[in-house]
Amino acid sequence: MRTSKLLALALIATLGTSAKATNDEIANDTTLRDVVVTGTRTAVPERAIISTVSTVNSEQLNQLERVSLLPTLSEQIPNLFITQRGLMGYGVSGGAAGGISVRGINSGTGQVMVLVDGHPQYQGIFGHSIADAYQTMIADHVEVVRGPASLLYGSNAMGGVINIITRQPNQQGVRTDFNLAGGSFASVQADLHNSVRCGKFFSDIALNYQSSDNHRDNMNFYQYGGMAKLGYDFSSHWRAWGTFNMTHFAASNPGPESAPLLDARQWINRGVAELAVENRYARTSGAVSIYHNFGRHRINDGHTADAAPRDYYFRSKDALTGVSAHQGFGLWKGSWITLGFDYQNIHGEAWNSSIETGETLNRKMEQNMHYPLDKNLTELAGYVDVRQDIFKWWTIEAGVRYDHHSEAGGEWIPQGGFVFRPVSNGEIKLSAAKGFRVPNLKEMFLYGVANPDLKPERLWNYEIAWKQRLLHGNLTYGVNLFYLKADNLIGTTMVAELGRNANYNTGKREHWGAELEATYHINNHWDLTTNHSYLHMDKPLLAAPQYKGYLGARYRVCKLELTAGAQYVSGLCTNEQTEAKQNFCLVNAGIAYHLFPQVKIWARGENLLAQRYEIIEGYPMPKATFMVGIHVNF
Repeated sequence: MRTSKLLALALIATLGTSAKATNDEIANDTTLRDVVVTGTRTAVPERAIISTVSTVNSEQLNQLERVSLLPTLSEQIPNLFITQRGLMGYGVSGGAAGGISVRGINSGTGQVMVLVDGHPQYQGIFGHSIADAYQTMIADHVEVVRGPASLLYGSNAMGGVINIITRQPNQQGVRTDFNLAGGSFASVQADLHNSVRCGKFFSDIALNYQSSDNHRDNMNFYQYGGMAKLGYDFSSHWRAWGTFNMTHFAASNPGPESAPLLDARQWINRGVAELAVENRYARTSGAVSIYHNFGRHRINDGHTADAAPRDYYFRSKDALTGVSAHQGFGLWKGSWITLGFDYQNIHGEAWNSSIETGETLNRKMEQNMHYPLDKNLTELAGYVDVRQDIFKWWTIEAGVRYDHHSEAGGEWIPQGGFVFRPVSNGEIKLSAAKGFRVPNLKEMFLYGVANPDLKPERLWNYEIAWKQRLLHGNLTYGVNLFYLKADNLIGTTMVAELGRNANYNTGKREHWGAELEATYHINNHWDLTTNHSYLHMDKPLLAAPQYKGYLGARYRVCKLELTAGAQYVSGLCTNEQTEAKQNFCLVNAGIAYHLFPQVKIWARGENLLAQRYEIIEGYPMPKATFMVGIHVNF
């Protein structure tokens, strides 16, 4: 706390007496580059809210022509880390990658929420997102909240949220993009994107395919999917749109090198359908939406060479159907009040089926298991968030949510803080926010350690942040200091009253750290970006490096584009029992040449230093890999 105070005083002292911007200018200017929606549910400049929100735009997402957007987020966002195990594919179940850690709070059980257009994407049974469902092709940009966002998004936003904002064409006409590439380990990626704007009607359609043998035996992967978004602007104030997004993938798990697996394979279908109506006026704006997430999963967890093959698949299907409504009001000068309502029905089924006949096997696999599983849960919540300008340089924001879960009961979630703008191009933020996570179906009802009496996990995050824009907005930097304390975390231990090992609310965490991020648009040829984060944990945690730093550069001249970046990771724990840690430096680069305005050829190289490293213990990452492709637009 003493460090935070000293930093704030030093920053204020060095800024002088520059002219102050009025809050009305900030609140009403939604044409600025830092406009976000994730921290407020309505479009507002990021500098006017207490949340820490980082934005990765479409240009950054597409620089290296990656199919998945998650590796780019891991580079661009401080204290955000994504686990990987190969060139393509994250997978699910044993040995899976795609775990998302924000400030040491991990998405493995759903502590970090992934959203698409503001709506949750987590799986009903296991409570976490499916990493292979998030392709670059669907994203216009991505907004990341580091720290709790449970006030607006409820359970599973305990550690933060990643909000994927899909494309929405605004220019009249038709545009089509096609991208095809191949590379290391027989890898192939292809995507087709088409957008249409005709009067008040718009559409955005994308198709994707990728496959790879990867760098180890029994690690092949393929995926295909698509998204369709159709919308209509009734007027300058009202818009309606609907989205359907579907992905299918099959991934093989080779097992750790010390105990390779055979026949370990997963077939996964994930989809989402959504219908929304939005309104926007000068003094009020909001939206109402209905969404349905669904999944079908077939998994063979495989066997070692000296064990008999499994005679069954683990099967599951789940769905999350929700209704979300929010409306904001500017009732008097400098005010903005947001009222919101959320309802969710979470359904999950799990069973085993015979590999030979396909019939359902009702045999009980473990004691105390609710099996086969067929369960519905409901969640109902309401919230209010109030933001008020005071004089010309202060904004105070406070809100509270009440969330009621059919199994876990009710939970109050407060959040508050203020923004102080000592100069027109910079601001200091202080905030305190509570996050929570309701236990998932697996923890309460599936497997021998199930416990239906679990309570929600809880976390408090305290933060001070400074952000400033210099050189007419071409240079932007930000510094954050945070302290978080979590309790009631779910772990497995001997529970005397149950007479067995069971899931139980016992765990605690205490983290603190610092983050720095900066971007510099030097001129029409050069762009630089860098970010650094330090995380101190009371004990080492998987997928949460102590230090992560990135330095990237982009150079453009005539028809040539060059992109390069170096990421250094240290203190990455791969085994919590032995506290084994990894340090590594990854250098990635890309080159693109425009043969014609509509055609460019490109190449990408990753891990160019051929580093030997593991993110998941027993799963070594590939050395240098390459992809070469062609991108056509018309």
